[in-house]
Amino acid sequence: MNPLSSLGKILIIMGLVIAGIGVLLVLTPKVPWLGKLPGDILIKKENFRFYFPIITCIIISIILTLLFYLFRR
Repeated sequence: MNPLSSLGKILIIMGLVIAGIGVLLVLTPKVPWLGKLPGDILIKKENFRFYFPIITCIIISIILTLLFYLFRR
């Protein structure tokens, strides 16, 4: 296989990934529950705020795993 051909495919895939991330960033404010699910960790102190959306991360991971599984078939 030609090295430039494989480089071209990698660049196309990277471009699609970046475009997908951009679409997610645009659409995220329109999904009100994203990042505010029960189980997401939020610790507030006087001058400190720690937020880790663990349940949101798990759900996104499951969805991506299913999508990758379906596209590999």
